[in-house]
Amino acid sequence: MSCKKTSKSVASKASKILKDGRTSKASKSVAGSALSQRQPKHSHKKK
Repeated sequence: MSCKKTSKSVASKASKILKDGRTSKASKSVAGSALSQRQPKHSHKKK
């Protein structure tokens, strides 16, 4: 299994798709999948 993450630009577009009430269920499913693969915004640093 690959460790690829969704880019910031793709995540932004996916977020807009999820917020838009006019998109299909299939589009929202793909957008949600893309966001679930996004790297967390805040990474935990070792102290």
